[in-house]
Amino acid sequence: MARLADYFVLVAFGPHPRGTGEGQGQILQRFPEKDWEDNPFPQGIELFCQPSGWQLCPERNPPTFFVAVLTDINSERHYCACLTFWEPVEPAQAAAGTAGAAVRDEEAGEGGPVQPTPAAPGPPGQLFAPKTLVLVSRLDHAEVFRNSLGLLYTIHVEGLNVGLENVVGNLLTCIIPLAGGSQRTISLGAGDRQVIQTPLTDSLPVSRCSVALLFRQLGIANVLSLFCAALTEHKVLFLSRSYQRLSDACRGLLALLFPLRYSFTYVPILPAQLLEVLSTPTPFIIGVNAAFQAETQDLLDVIVADLDGGTVTVPECVHIPTLPEPLHSQTHSVLSMVLDPELELADLAFPPPTTSTSSLKMQDKELRAVFLRLFAQLLQGYRWCLHMVRIHPEPVIRFHKAAFLGQRGLVEDDFLMKVLEGMAFAGFVSERGVPYRATDLFDELVAHEVARMRADENHPQRVLRHVRELAEQLYKNENPYPAVAMHKVQRPGEASHLRRAPRPFPRLDEGVVQWIVDQATAKMQGAPPAVKAERRTTVPSGPPMTAILERSSGLHGNSARRLEVVRNCISYVFEGKMLEAKKLLPAVLRALKGRAARRCLAQELHLHVQQNRAVLDHQQFDFIVRTMNCCLQDCTSLDEHGIAAALLPLVTAFCRKLSPGVTQFAYSCVQEHVVWSTPQFWEAMFYGDVQTHIRALYLEPAEDRDPTQVGEEPPQDERSALDVASEQRRLWPTLSREKQQELVQKEESTVFSQAIHYANRMSYLLLPLDTSKSRLLRERAGLGDPESASNSLLTSSMAGSVAESYDTESGFEDAETCDVAGAVVRFINRFVDKVCTESGVTSDHLKGLHVMVPDIVQMHIETLEAVHRESRRLPPIQKPKLLRPRLLPGEECVLDGLRVYLLPDGREEGAGGSVGGPALLPAEGAVFLTTYRVIFTGMPTDPLVGEQVVVRSFPVAALTKEKRISVQTPVDQLLQDGLQLRSCTFQLLKMAFDEEVGSDSAELFRKQLHKLRYPPDVRGTFAFTLGSAHTPGRPPRATKDKGASLRTFSRNLVKNAKKTIARQHITRKKYHPPSWEHRGQPSPEDQEDAISVSEELEPSTLTPTSALKPSDRMTMSSLVERACCRDYQRLGLGTLSSSLSRAKSEPFRISPVNRMYAICRSYPGLLIVPQSVQDNALQRVSRCYRQNRFPVVCWRSGRSKAVLLRSGGLHGKGVVGLFKAQNAPSPGQSQADSSSLEQEKYLQAVVSSMPRYADASGRNTLSGFSSAHMGGHGKCGSVRASGRSGVLGGDVGSRLAGRDMLGPPQANGAPPDPGFLRPQRAALYIIGDKAQLKGVRPDPLQQWELVPIEVFEARQVKTSFKKLLKACVPGCPAAEPSPASFLRSLEDSEWLTQIHKLLQVSVLVVELLDSGSSVLVSLEDGWDITTQVVSLVQLLSDPFYRTLEGFRLLVEKEWLSFGHRFGHRGAHTLAGQSSGFTPVFLQFLDCVYQVHRQFPMEFEFSPFYLKFLGYHHVSRRFRTFLLDSDYERIELGLLYEEKGERRGPQACRSVWEYVDRLSKRTPVFYNYMYAPEDAEVLRPYSNVSNLKVWDFYTEETLAEGPPYDWELAQGPSEPPEEERLDGGAPQSRRRVVWPCYDSRPRAQPDALSRLLEELQRLETELGRPPERWKDTWDRVKATPRLEGRPDGRGTPSSLLVSSVPHHRRSLGVYLQEGPVGSTLSLSLDSDQSSGSTASGSRQAARRSTSTLYSQFQTAESENRSHEGTLYKKGAFMKPWKARWFVLDKTKHQLRYYDHRVDTECKGVIDLAEVEAVAPGTPTMGAPKTVDEKAFFDVKTTRRVYNFCAQDVPSAQQWVDQIQGCLSDA
Repeated sequence: MARLADYFVLVAFGPHPRGTGEGQGQILQRFPEKDWEDNPFPQGIELFCQPSGWQLCPERNPPTFFVAVLTDINSERHYCACLTFWEPVEPAQAAAGTAGAAVRDEEAGEGGPVQPTPAAPGPPGQLFAPKTLVLVSRLDHAEVFRNSLGLLYTIHVEGLNVGLENVVGNLLTCIIPLAGGSQRTISLGAGDRQVIQTPLTDSLPVSRCSVALLFRQLGIANVLSLFCAALTEHKVLFLSRSYQRLSDACRGLLALLFPLRYSFTYVPILPAQLLEVLSTPTPFIIGVNAAFQAETQDLLDVIVADLDGGTVTVPECVHIPTLPEPLHSQTHSVLSMVLDPELELADLAFPPPTTSTSSLKMQDKELRAVFLRLFAQLLQGYRWCLHMVRIHPEPVIRFHKAAFLGQRGLVEDDFLMKVLEGMAFAGFVSERGVPYRATDLFDELVAHEVARMRADENHPQRVLRHVRELAEQLYKNENPYPAVAMHKVQRPGEASHLRRAPRPFPRLDEGVVQWIVDQATAKMQGAPPAVKAERRTTVPSGPPMTAILERSSGLHGNSARRLEVVRNCISYVFEGKMLEAKKLLPAVLRALKGRAARRCLAQELHLHVQQNRAVLDHQQFDFIVRTMNCCLQDCTSLDEHGIAAALLPLVTAFCRKLSPGVTQFAYSCVQEHVVWSTPQFWEAMFYGDVQTHIRALYLEPAEDRDPTQVGEEPPQDERSALDVASEQRRLWPTLSREKQQELVQKEESTVFSQAIHYANRMSYLLLPLDTSKSRLLRERAGLGDPESASNSLLTSSMAGSVAESYDTESGFEDAETCDVAGAVVRFINRFVDKVCTESGVTSDHLKGLHVMVPDIVQMHIETLEAVHRESRRLPPIQKPKLLRPRLLPGEECVLDGLRVYLLPDGREEGAGGSVGGPALLPAEGAVFLTTYRVIFTGMPTDPLVGEQVVVRSFPVAALTKEKRISVQTPVDQLLQDGLQLRSCTFQLLKMAFDEEVGSDSAELFRKQLHKLRYPPDVRGTFAFTLGSAHTPGRPPRATKDKGASLRTFSRNLVKNAKKTIARQHITRKKYHPPSWEHRGQPSPEDQEDAISVSEELEPSTLTPTSALKPSDRMTMSSLVERACCRDYQRLGLGTLSSSLSRAKSEPFRISPVNRMYAICRSYPGLLIVPQSVQDNALQRVSRCYRQNRFPVVCWRSGRSKAVLLRSGGLHGKGVVGLFKAQNAPSPGQSQADSSSLEQEKYLQAVVSSMPRYADASGRNTLSGFSSAHMGGHGKCGSVRASGRSGVLGGDVGSRLAGRDMLGPPQANGAPPDPGFLRPQRAALYIIGDKAQLKGVRPDPLQQWELVPIEVFEARQVKTSFKKLLKACVPGCPAAEPSPASFLRSLEDSEWLTQIHKLLQVSVLVVELLDSGSSVLVSLEDGWDITTQVVSLVQLLSDPFYRTLEGFRLLVEKEWLSFGHRFGHRGAHTLAGQSSGFTPVFLQFLDCVYQVHRQFPMEFEFSPFYLKFLGYHHVSRRFRTFLLDSDYERIELGLLYEEKGERRGPQACRSVWEYVDRLSKRTPVFYNYMYAPEDAEVLRPYSNVSNLKVWDFYTEETLAEGPPYDWELAQGPSEPPEEERLDGGAPQSRRRVVWPCYDSRPRAQPDALSRLLEELQRLETELGRPPERWKDTWDRVKATPRLEGRPDGRGTPSSLLVSSVPHHRRSLGVYLQEGPVGSTLSLSLDSDQSSGSTASGSRQAARRSTSTLYSQFQTAESENRSHEGTLYKKGAFMKPWKARWFVLDKTKHQLRYYDHRVDTECKGVIDLAEVEAVAPGTPTMGAPKTVDEKAFFDVKTTRRVYNFCAQDVPSAQQWVDQIQGCLSDA
C-alpha cells in the first residue's frame, strides 16, 4: 500500500530578486509542511511547474495540465502533476513583470506553450500571472491526478460549497495498493468518485497510449533507431511544443525497453534554466520545449527527435548499431502489420469489408508485444549463461557474455555487444538472474514461447495472432476490470477561465489540513499492515540457446567425417602410431578451423586424461601441443566458443618427463595466444568453476557427479546450478541462524580456494618458459605496435576488447621497465581483487591472497628454470638445413640466413595453383641479406611437393615498402612476427620468422635492410662498393681525383670534338643496320681511339681562347665521346666552330656553352643550337624555362629535315606571356620582357634554320624524294606495312587542344591518317601542358603554334604504380581468385591509361615531324614526361634506335645526358627516402614493349632486353643509372672513369658493357624475327584495348629467382641423369616443367636457340673451336635457299628466308660500304641479298700491304681460288688449331681466319716467299683421327708451316692448288 499523493504544493509568480524582467516561482503553501520520513520533499519543484520560465501574460490563458518527472538521489522517480491557471496581477506586481510580458508575447508567437482556445484579453493594461497547483507522488496515476487537481480548481472557480482544506487533506491521506490488480474507489469529499485500478504485476510498465502515439508521431524506422540508440546508451532528446506529448513520448520509449530498465538521466520535461544539462557526457533521455530548439543546434552527439515534425536527426559522428538481421527486418514487418493492417489488403481485387482497427490503447499494447517478442528472441537462453557465484547470504550472479555471443552466433554483432556491455543489461542480470522470485510475462515468454516464435517466423498471420495474445495480457495487466470504471468528478463550466474569478486562489488553513493528515496517520499505525505476499517461484530456464541465424559454416562444415579424422588422429597419437598420425595431421589441421572439430578435440583429450594417459613421450607431446596451438590460434580474446576454456584443464594435465624430477607441462608451449592475457576470459572461467563447486556443495552425494564435460549439455535429470540455488533460496528462511552461518562460510571458502587455484593457473600461462622473453607479455596484453595488431590473424571485432575491458590498464604496460614476475603478479592481483570483491570474500582472506600471489609466481619461476634448462638439452626437431644462395662476384653476405617461412601472397594462385601446379608456398627456409639482394631460399613445407628448391629474391635497392606483420607459421600454426617486403621489381617476400629467430635478430635484419636500401650517399650503393672492398680508414674519394678529371676534361674537350666530327661521312649516307659482327660489341669509340687525327688544335676551328678562361679549361673529361655527340655526328647535326668562321651552310652547331654546367646543371656539356644564336644569348633564353632547360635540338629527321627539340616547361613570363601581351605596346622594356624577346628570337632562329618544304605557291618539295619513300613511309600496328599517301598538313594545335583523340578517330586508336594535316602548317609546334598554356591565343602570323595537351604528373605515375604493384602482387591470396578482380584493380591503377596517353602524344609528334614541321616538347620540368615522349618519338621515327646499339645511344643521350633524375625518382639514398619510387623510365620501357609487341620484326633486341633494363635500372648493380645528371656523375668521377681508365677483366660497372659481354656468349637479347624495313616510321595503335599488361609485372620463377642476373640464373649445370652414380637404372631425361616454378623459356627454349646450343655442343665434341652464335646465325641468314632437298621435297618457306624482304637491297649499296676482306659471297643474279653486311664506316682500317687492294675489292668468287678448313700447327709449343684458309690467286696469298664468316684476317702467308710444299708428318698434339697422308708442310723463307687437312683427297687438292699458284707466278 502507498499514499496516492505525498505533497500538495501551491506555487505562484514572484518577481526576480535581481530585478530582471523574468519572474520566478514562489512556493506559497505546501502540505504537509513537515517532510515524510520515507520520502523527503523534492527540491526545484518551482522550476518544473513552468518549464519555459515564469512570465506575466497580457491575456488570460486556459488552464494547462502536464506531469513532470523528477528523479531523486536514490533514482526514485517522483511524478509532479501540475495544473496551471492565470490570475490578474496587482499593479505592484505588474510593474515588476511588464518587461517579461513582452518577451512572453514573442515566445507565444514563436510557439511557446500551446493555447487550445482563444485567450480572453483582460482590461487594457491588465496583466495575468500564472499560479500552479502541484501534486507530488511516487505513483504514476496521471488521470487521477488530473481529476483531483481539476476538482480543486473547479471548487475555486465555480465557488462550490466544499472546503478546499478537506479535499486537500483527503487527497494526502488516500492510501491505495501498489499492484495486484485490485480496484479501489476513492472520494475526496466533494461529491466525487474515482476508481483506481492497480496493474496486476508491478514489474510490467504502464504505458496507456504513449507507445502508439510515439509511433504515430515518428514512424517505424525512426522509433526503431531511437530504440537502438537508447539501448546502446546514446543521448536522446525529444522536442515538442506540448509538455504532455514530451512526457508521453519519454514514457513510451521506456516502455519499449522492457524488460531492461533505463538507468541514466531521465527528464521528460527539462526547464529552460537547466538547458546546460544537455552537454553532460552521460547518456540521457530528455524532453525540451520546441521553443528552445535553437539552443540544441550545436549539440554534436545528441540524437534529436522532433515529435511535432516527425523527424529524427542523427549527427554524423554518432553511429547507431542496428538490430541483428533477420530480427531487424522481421520486427519492421510485424510493426507495419500492426500499425497499418490495411497494407496487406491494399492490392486485393476484392478487399474484405472494413477491417476492425484496434483502439489506440489496444494498438499500444500490440506494439509493445512486438518489442517483448523481440527481446525474447534476442535474449533467448540467457539463463544458461548465468553463473551462480554465491547463493547465501544473497545471490551473486554473473553473466558469461562471451559464451552467450558465441552460442548465439553473434560475436561480430555490434548491437548485441553494446547492449550486453551496457548498464541496463547489468541491472537486468542482477534483477532477473535471481533463481527464486516472482515471475512475469517476459519470463514465461523467454522460457516457453521461443520455439513457437521460431516456428511462426515465416507465417505473418500466426505472428500477428501471437502478438495479439501478448497484447491482451499486457492490456489486462493495466486494466484488470475494464467495465466497472465509473468516474464522477465535477469539471468547471465552458470558458470558465474567461469569467472574472471572484478572488484569487485562497490561502488554505494549514491547521485543518494537518489535522486530517495526522488523524489518518494515527489510524494507519493501528491497523495491521496489509502486505500481500508475493508469489515466488523457481524461474524457468527454458530450452538451451540456439544461434539466432543458422549460418552455414561453409568450408569447415562439421561433417561427421571430419570429426572422425580428428578422433582417429588423437587415438593414433596415444597408441604411439606416430606415422599414421602424421599422415592425418594436415587433414586435422584443416578440420580444426571448424568449431565442432575443436570441441571434439578437447573432448577426446579429456577422455585420455581421465584414463591417466597424460604423461607422454616427446613425439606425442609435440603432437598434442601442436594441435592445441592450432585450436587456440583462432580463439579471439573472449573465447566465445569455449575452446580455450575446455583446453585450460588439459594444458596443466599433459606433460613429459625431461629428466628425473623435471617434468614439462603442455602449458609452457601454448602461451603464445592472446586469450590468456584477457582478464574477461579468466573471470568467466573462474565464475564457471566456482558455480560448479558451489552446486556440488548442495547436491546430495549421490547426485554429486563430475562437472559436465565440455561442450555437452547436462543430462535432463541433472539439476542445474540455478535449480539448486532456487531450492536453497526457498529453504533459507526456514534454516537456523547457525546453519545459515555455516553455509555462508562453506561458500566463501569454496570461492577462496578457487581464487588460489586460479592464481596458480594464471601464473602457469602467463610466465614464459624463458623468462627473459618479456616481449610476449607486452604484445599479448594488446600493447604491441599497432600495425602488428591490426595485421594479426586475430582480427575479429573482439580483438580490441582488451582495451575496452573494465580496467583499461589490464596488461603489462611497464613490462619493459620491470621484470616479468612483477608484471604477472600485478595482473593476477588485479584479477583476484575484482573477483573476490564481487564474490564477497572477506577482506582478511583477500589480504592473505595478496601475500600468497608473489610466492606462487616466484615458486613457478624456479620450476620453470629447470624445465627451460632441460628442454634446451632435448635433441632439436630436425629442421631442414639452410640452403645457401649463389652470390654474384663481389656480392657479400651482410646477414646470414634467418630461418623464416615464405608465405603465399596471392601471386601463386595465378601461376601454380590454378593451372594444376603444386603448392610451392608456404616454403620453409632462410632469408639472406647481401650487399646487393634480399634472398629467400628454402623448400615447400608441403611434404607432397617434393624436394624443390624455392628461391625468391630482389635487389635491396628495389625495396619500396616494408611492414611488420603478425602471421601464423604454416607448420606449427603459431602466431609469429613477420615481415612483408615489397619491391618495385614486382617481387614480394611475405615471411614469418621461425620461433628460433629472436625479436632482436628480426629487428637487426630490418635495420640492416634499411641501411642498405637508403645509404647516406650514392657511394654506399652496391655499384660502388662492388670490387672496392672498403677499408674503414680510407676516405671515400680524394678530391685530387676530381680535380684531375676536371683538368683533363677541358684539355681534351675541343680536341675530341674535332676527332668525332672528323669521323663524319663526307656525304650523309643511307642508314643501314650495323653489321652482324659488330652488334653486341662496343663500337670502336668505346674501345681505343682508333682513328688518329692531328693532335694540334687549329686556331681557326676553336672557340677563341678568350672565350675559354683558364678556369674553364679545368672542366670535365671527354664530353664529346658521350652518346650525344656520337649521335649528333650520325644525324649530321652541326659543327663545333668559332663565331669567327662559322660554316654558314650548317643550320645548327654544337655549342660548348654549357661545358662548365653553368647554364643548366641537368643538361649535357655540349648542346645543339641554331647556328645564328650566340652563346651569350643562351644564358638569357634559359631563364624563361624551368630548371633553365631551354630548347635544344635532340634529333633531326633524315627525310623531312624537321627537328625535334626538348625543353623544360615555361615560366610564367615565357612564350605564354609573350603571346598574351603581344599587341599591347609596352612603355619600357623590363628585364623579363627582354628575356622573352630573346626567347622569341631563339624560336625564330630555330624556325629559320629549318629548310622550308612548302613555298608560297604550295609546291611540294617532297617530290624530290623517290616515290617509294612517299608510297610506304609509315607502318601501322601490324607486322605488314600498309602503304599510305596523302596531302600533308593540318592545323594540329586547334585540332588537338582539349581533345583526347588525335585527329579523326580511327578504329583501334590507330593514328589519324596523315591527310588530316593541312597545307598551311606551322613550321614549329610547341607541345606544352594545357594548364601552362591556358588563355593563349595563337597568332596566325606566327610561324609556331602551341599544342596544349593534358599530361599526368610524376606523382600520378607514382600513385598509379603503387596500385599496379598491388594488382600484380597482391600481398595476400584473394578470397576467390578471379581474372575479373585482377582486371578491375588493374583498371583502377590507370597505368594503361597513362601508357595510352604517352603513345598517343608520341604518335602525334611523329606525324608532325614526318610532315616536315619541327616540334618542341616542353612539358613539366623537362626530365620526366618530356624524356618519355622525346625518346618514344625517336624510337618510332628512326630505325637506328631500334637496334641494340641505337637503343643504348638513345637511353644514354635522352635519359642519362639530358638529366633524367634516376637517383631522385628511384630514391637511391637516404635523402630521397621521403619522395618514394616513381618509375618514369619503367613506364617508357613499357611503352617500348607495347610497340615491340605490335612490330616484332622492327626491333633488333628481344623483349627480354627491355625487362633486363627494367630490372637493372633500379637494382643499383651497375653505375649507369645512378645519380641525376652528367654533372653529378662527373663530380663523382664516373664519366671520366668509364671512358678513360682501361680496366682488366673486372666486374662490369656499366650495364652496357655487361650487355655487350653477354651478347657475345648468348642470343638472349637478340630478336630472331628482326627484319627491318628501310626508313620505316612506326605508328602503333594506342587504345587501351590494344595494350597488354607487360609480363615483366606478372611472371616469376621460383626455381631460381629473377632471371636478370645472368650468372645466377644459369645455375650449375645438372649432370645428365644417365650418369648419376646411384647404381640404379638410367632414368628418362624427361622432366616436369611447372608453370610457376620453372622458367619456361629456359626449360623449353625456342627452336633457334636450341639449334644454336646444339651446334656449339657438337662443335665442342668434335674438338673444333665453337663458333660464336652470331656468326652462325648470320651465315644461316645469308645462305641462299636450297632449291630442293635430296628426297625431292621442296623446302618449306622458313622464317629465316622470308624475313629478308626482296625489294630493297642492291649490290651497289653493299659495295659502297663493303668491309675489308669480306668473306661473304653475294651472287649478282639472286635477289636474296644478305642481311649481314658489315658496316665499314666503323671498321678500323688495317694498315698492311694487303689492304692496298681493298678499294678494288669485290665480293665475287674470283677472289677465292680455293677455300676450306685446315688444321694448322701453331708456333713453337703451341697446339694445332682448325682455321678457315682462303687461297687468293689475285693477291697471291694464303689467308686464314678463325672461322668461315670471320671478316678479320688472322694471318697471311705471302706466296712469293714460299720455297716448297712437301708431305708432312704428324707431330705431338695433332688430330688423332686423321690419316698420316693428310699432313703437308709449306716452307717459306721465314719458317715452316705444318698443315693437316680433314682427309687425304683434300690434302692432295690443297697441295695441287698451292703448287699451281706458285707455277703461275
